[in-house]
Amino acid sequence: MLRKERTRSYQEFNDEDDDDEGNTRSQGFFDDGAEDLDCEEPNGSISQEDDIRDNSQSRRFSKTCLKNVFTVVLIFIYLLLTAVAVFLAYQTISDFLLKLNQPVMSVTYKEVDSFSPPGIALYPGKAQLLGCKHHYHDYIPPLVDPGKPQEKDCEITHVTYIGPFTNQTQKRALVVRGPSDVRNKELIFMQFSQNETEEDFSAITYMLFAKFSDLIESANKSEFMRDCERNYSMWTFSGGFRTWVKMSLVKTSGKRNEAVEFRQESAVVKFNDKRPEPEQTNQLFFAVFEWRDPFMQEIRLIVTANPWSSVAILCGVFMALFKAANFAKLTVQWIIKMRKRHLKNKARELNQVS
Repeated sequence: MLRKERTRSYQEFNDEDDDDEGNTRSQGFFDDGAEDLDCEEPNGSISQEDDIRDNSQSRRFSKTCLKNVFTVVLIFIYLLLTAVAVFLAYQTISDFLLKLNQPVMSVTYKEVDSFSPPGIALYPGKAQLLGCKHHYHDYIPPLVDPGKPQEKDCEITHVTYIGPFTNQTQKRALVVRGPSDVRNKELIFMQFSQNETEEDFSAITYMLFAKFSDLIESANKSEFMRDCERNYSMWTFSGGFRTWVKMSLVKTSGKRNEAVEFRQESAVVKFNDKRPEPEQTNQLFFAVFEWRDPFMQEIRLIVTANPWSSVAILCGVFMALFKAANFAKLTVQWIIKMRKRHLKNKARELNQVS
């Protein structure tokens, strides 16, 4: 009967129930059993009780060590999740700012039946315009009396203005209304002549701008031509050759305004001069202007940075941080609970020893 009571009190001592009433009862049973054992139990039973206590303590030590290792692993996982979330947030914000400051170009081609007639501004200098005529289907009839005035059916405007890049230098521009019917391959054929000069090289400079009608409708033609020279590129064609210019129109839409420019492909063919030698002293220039194809190229600057997708990613990152913080909170609470339970068990052991 005495051994049963002692065994019962020992089991109640090791029970982890937090009920105070049960703890008081088991402690009372343990005290009663311990006092009876001091009076009646032989030395062999006391030695067996010490062995059981040592085994229990070693088992508790191994559990405590395992719990500490598990706690360290949990804290490491929390720190890893936090580092990944912070890096992802930084990367998302950096990519958004990079895409915002560096838009990409979107190129589209719009097919048209005809273009607005461009303006062809020529700067012949001392050269004289002999002929300007419209032709179709890439067919240019054979030359008749080259070097002499020819028939003209082009719309021509003469403009004199001060150049934007030269101080007080007056420039004389001969502006021709360009072709528009791209389906029928409309072209303009022009020829110039220039008396022999002392120059080593001779060429005629020309410039293309978007609409000939803009010049006609402008209130100040000189100011309009000055702005065109400031914004458009200049090209040249040489004497003694036929220069075939095929134009293409490019529209660029930026963040604030739009720009129009011409791109061209040119082919040069040598002129076989069959005039008598006395007439060959006048150098001849030939130029052909035609649209390359019926496609208008449009370039748009597009900002690929989507604020909503970036906000969604950041929300996911913040949710991950919140979950990690909640996980850390539960981990700390669990550590505190384990610590309290460990201290309570240690206090029981001390009470038992005393």
